[in-house]
Amino acid sequence: MNITVLFFGITTDLVGESLLHYNLQGKSSVKELKETLKLKYSTLKNIHEYAIAVNEEYVNDEFLIKDGDIVAIIPPVSGG
Repeated sequence: MNITVLFFGITTDLVGESLLHYNLQGKSSVKELKETLKLKYSTLKNIHEYAIAVNEEYVNDEFLIKDGDIVAIIPPVSGG
């Protein structure tokens, strides 16, 4: 199953990419994708919480990713 993963903000710096074409084996939940990405990019462990959007809609960890989905990794945003 092929998906596109987009990284924003500090996550771009942590993985060294802003876009990845990623191949998942079989059906995967958002939680499983997060775990897979943390194994491949150990620097993501430095961010304890970040939002996930699939096809421009925020989703929870139980959401099942489908072939062709676009997954965005969105770190917390601070401002003042």
